[in-house]
Amino acid sequence: MKSIDQDGLLLCKMQGEVFRLAGEVLCCSSPVFIRRFMNSEVARRMDSGGFLEGSSSAEEVIDEVEAQYGESDYGTIHYEPEMLYWMGYLYRYWAYTRGTSSAKIYRAICASELSKLYYPYHSLDPDQSIERICEAKGLEVDEDMLSRGVKALRKIRAENRYEYAVVRF
Repeated sequence: MKSIDQDGLLLCKMQGEVFRLAGEVLCCSSPVFIRRFMNSEVARRMDSGGFLEGSSSAEEVIDEVEAQYGESDYGTIHYEPEMLYWMGYLYRYWAYTRGTSSAKIYRAICASELSKLYYPYHSLDPDQSIERICEAKGLEVDEDMLSRGVKALRKIRAENRYEYAVVRF
């Protein structure tokens, strides 16, 4: 796990502001925008670390997401501005500190699920919120695929459970 630094905080605040502003200016529902954003090229650039070098305003980020996916007025669910800011901040904090892609985090917890956790978790430290979400969903907090694979192989070895298939020609 990577600790949050000044660049990470700037990214978290930027994404929080993007989510908040999108809730005010876009006609589509909040979950639709969040799904689009978390799977967008902008989110990939934020994940890769090169986003801060090319400064963009929140309005430009929203325009870029709309250019990628097209304008939409689909949906009727609109979250409160504070909730949107928290969701954007938390998603980016998770991606930045855990080194996980935005799309992968969104697959783990979508906007409708995260919105239900706003009231119980918004006053917690972001790390505590992420740990509780992962625990509740049965996700490993700081584990990548390689670590999970090694853990599974060690479990198989410890149980002396080897399965072989014999192929004869």
